[in-house]
Amino acid sequence: MKHILSALVMNQPGVLAQISGMLASRSFNIESLAVGETEEPEFSRITFVVGDYNKLDQVRKQLEKLVTVVKVVDFSRQDYVERDLMLMKVATPGKTRSEIRELVDIFRAKIVDVSAENVMIEISGQESKINAFIDVMRPFGILEIVRTGRIALLRSETVKADVSSETVETV
Repeated sequence: MKHILSALVMNQPGVLAQISGMLASRSFNIESLAVGETEEPEFSRITFVVGDYNKLDQVRKQLEKLVTVVKVVDFSRQDYVERDLMLMKVATPGKTRSEIRELVDIFRAKIVDVSAENVMIEISGQESKINAFIDVMRPFGILEIVRTGRIALLRSETVKADVSSETVETV
């Protein structure tokens, strides 16, 4: 089972290197990583996916001991929404554009750029949807793919930092 961890961190230089270094030093492979500023500019949220590890709870606790880390949440046993984003460039030889357009519509993706030789497609959703779309598009000739790391939010509660007191509250 893969684990999705979300770390609310202070928005400072070096935080990502500190966290990824700590995970690497304990032989954790980060399978997916996404970082972005939160609704409070002083904080960022780092969402990463790691494999099934017995000592994950220990690593979570060690992450929380870092000065720049405000809160770490393991989404694995909770109700959450996750998404990936991908841009894909696909060759469009002959009369394949209409077939590609139909598949784009079926997967609720979007063509974001068109040239004489290819189209660029944007798609977001769960990892399984993205992987299925890749499989369907392979016969057309995938030229390039770039993906974000997975992002996720808990459905039932909100993890926020109280800027005035530097504490974390769960709403």
